[in-house]
Amino acid sequence: MTHYWFRPKSFGYGATPMTWEGWALTIGGGVAAASCFVYGATRLHAGANGAASWPALLAGVVIVAAVSLVAKIKTDGAWRWRGGADKAPN
Repeated sequence: MTHYWFRPKSFGYGATPMTWEGWALTIGGGVAAASCFVYGATRLHAGANGAASWPALLAGVVIVAAVSLVAKIKTDGAWRWRGGADKAPN
């Protein structure tokens, strides 16, 4: 038996957390990615060696991709566009 952390959204594309593990992944990944983006953008804007800010921005993109991949694997159902007419499984 697989333990799912997310369920498909009722509206739109993607999934929403339904367990503490899903919430931890979502919040932790969001904080980590946002930190990378803010750090990279701040250094880029300040003009402090612009080349040094790109690894931070790239790390943010990698974190978002990794969180999305784990969320897709741990979702109880397929990710697809939903307009609300069909209900996602509970």
